Amino acid sequence: MPHSQRSFWLYFCALLAVFTTGCSSVQLADYASEKPRFDMREYFNGPVVAHGIVQDRSGKVIRRMRVDMQCSWQGDTGTLEEDFTYADGKKERRVWTIKKEKDRYIGTAADVVGQAAGAAAGNALNWQYVLALPVGDKVYNVHFDDWMWQLDDNILMNRAVFSKFGFKLGEVLITFYKQ
Repeated sequence: MPHSQRSFWLYFCALLAVFTTGCSSVQLADYASEKPRFDMREYFNGPVVAHGIVQDRSGKVIRRMRVDMQCSWQGDTGTLEEDFTYADGKKERRVWTIKKEKDRYIGTAADVVGQAAGAAAGNALNWQYVLALPVGDKVYNVHFDDWMWQLDDNILMNRAVFSKFGFKLGEVLITFYKQ
């Protein structure tokens, strides 16, 4: 094999290795042995306060928020009432209805297209959903890949990456404090 052809194949294989390892993603099972064990019924039960930011795809903070929550459960069905107050004074409300089935969760809300679906393992929960996001006079259906990690009995971290057509638009980072 000529030197230039061999160099091409070595370069190609190196790029392929970089891209395939760069595309590997974190799996929920990676957290299976982590403690404390996250159970949405236990953590989101009663009052919860959260503070967070929204970042655009470059990482610039474009919104800051506080979320006041009231959460309750009847068996395996929960209601999470979220009242958002943004730094610009805008307010929003989202009410989730969540059903627990073993370590899986199904959620609905007025601005969620279809259902949110996900699972918990160890101290983590990952769920996916499409949110109808109003921007100006239009509404865009945006995909959310939403991760939560319970750090202790009172603190929960949340990172949600939102995208459209597979392109990352930004992230939401929230810290929850159980009252």
